[in-house]
Amino acid sequence: MDHEARSAGQLWVEDEKGRRRLPDPVRTAAVRAVLLTSVTLIQAMVAFFCAVTGSWLAFPMLLTSVGSTVVATWSVLDVWVTRQVWRQRNGVVSEPSSTARQLRRERRLARKAARAVESEPGHGAAGIRRTATDSRALSEAA
Repeated sequence: MDHEARSAGQLWVEDEKGRRRLPDPVRTAAVRAVLLTSVTLIQAMVAFFCAVTGSWLAFPMLLTSVGSTVVATWSVLDVWVTRQVWRQRNGVVSEPSSTARQLRRERRLARKAARAVESEPGHGAAGIRRTATDSRALSEAA
């Protein structure tokens, strides 16, 4: 038995899973969707039992169940949208060959090259030198 081979002081053993953890915004949206869906199912059951017993609460519970169904559907769609947005912003796959990573790498190198050109002497506003003829032309124009 594997559990008997573990030391007595070890309370938790991490099992390696093949799937990665969901990103934080996606996981937050998923937890929200599960909670709203479970509340909606509970409301629907209460509305059903109130209708069966003939309670006055049946109609208000039916109305809140319909509203909760709309909210729960929206929250499930929110999980899907949040996941797609996260994928677009952070790359499609987590591999070095990812298209999104390659595009980001190219943009970063282009920005670095542009900064290097601007910081060289003789480029930009700080690198402009006036000659004596330029100074005379400016004083005559004034």
